[in-house]
Amino acid sequence: MAQAVVMPKPGNNVESCVLVSWKKRIGEQVEAGDTLCEIETEKAVMAVDSAFSGSMLAQFFEEGSEIPVFTHIAAIGEPGENVDALRPAGAPLQSAYQPSAPPESQTRESSNSPTPLSRVEHPEPAISPRARKLADRHLVDVSTLTGSGPQGRIIERDVLEAVERQPLMTPLAKRMVEQGGYDAPSQGTGPRGRVLAADLAPGSLEPSPQQEAESYETIPVQGVRRVIAQRLLASLQTTAQFTLTRSADAEALLKYRERLKASEEPLGLRQVTLGDLVHFTVSRVLKGHLELNALFNDGVVHRFNSVNLAFAVDSRRGLMAPVIYAADSLSLKQISSECKRLTAACHEGSVAPAELENGTFTVTNLGSLEIESFTPILNPPQVAILGVGGVSLKPVDEDGEVQFRKQLSLSLTIDHQAVDGAPAARFLQDLARGLAQIDLLLAV
Repeated sequence: MAQAVVMPKPGNNVESCVLVSWKKRIGEQVEAGDTLCEIETEKAVMAVDSAFSGSMLAQFFEEGSEIPVFTHIAAIGEPGENVDALRPAGAPLQSAYQPSAPPESQTRESSNSPTPLSRVEHPEPAISPRARKLADRHLVDVSTLTGSGPQGRIIERDVLEAVERQPLMTPLAKRMVEQGGYDAPSQGTGPRGRVLAADLAPGSLEPSPQQEAESYETIPVQGVRRVIAQRLLASLQTTAQFTLTRSADAEALLKYRERLKASEEPLGLRQVTLGDLVHFTVSRVLKGHLELNALFNDGVVHRFNSVNLAFAVDSRRGLMAPVIYAADSLSLKQISSECKRLTAACHEGSVAPAELENGTFTVTNLGSLEIESFTPILNPPQVAILGVGGVSLKPVDEDGEVQFRKQLSLSLTIDHQAVDGAPAARFLQDLARGLAQIDLLLAV
């Protein structure tokens, strides 16, 4: 009896997955444990293995389809079995999806059929370089001109005559026409028939003459990118986001980092980064500010005693936030090692869905890209996220004298529904103090 292959549910919050590729074709023999396809969640790419043996009878969805979890995606059984009862309601109408080469008979028929006529491209009229430049500057369609030069060549005089026939426009109206999407009438309502912005009529979005030669790429927002877009928009729509910024003295932090780089190789501390030091400090300071180490769901705030520290990773699949579990109980070396392992897994696409869930606080660091400061966006249901910028020299007052010291930029975004500004400010204050006295914090 034919059995259905079901789209799995890789995580508690996963509602649909994208079918990346089929690894078995229709008619191919399948053994239990064989990989049938690869799917993509908003967090990772994973394989779907067969739970039983048989022949691949049907594939109900094409590669690239976004499919709800627990939906039948394929059928496996004995050759010739009817699989209509297994077909999900949202599947394509055809009996099965089979991305294979067309039958030989169809190939022969295609080769014997007449070749369709291709669209005839009308050659652009001959035009002098000066005339071309002038036409581009004044948005003159040269295909409508009749050239008066040798052998019908369009010359500068022909373009100037066309420019004189163009309606007078205000600078704003002209700019709107140049950008596309608007058509200008032959005469406007302004003085001496001048065309105003209000006189423009919505037109086609065809590219202007200058833009026709420019190429562009159309990229559908789907898969991970679509989920990221939806979540960021939902974050701004459903939370009361409020951002506080300040700087932290980074002199001690940088000196300690240099000591680690110069340490003996067997200690395994040379690869500890400034980001690792920030993660370590955040995990310790949060223990005294549990109102920020929390989730806000359905009007209820859940505060956690252990810090599950998420951190942003810019992978080729998009923004990901793996979690260092119980970071407050790990040493600096352990945090650094776990951070590197999770970052590599995100880049390779091997990160497990469970490693991207249950974070209680997030750190996002753009300092390596020389960003001075930015406003991080919350990752609901978390109530806080810390943005880390670059290190720069800033003037500070020391004993009445102005001195320049290296400062680390910090930006904390909170959900004002669950956290007030004063507790958030106190956390930033203690965090800055911890970073400035990293040697003391490590001794605790």
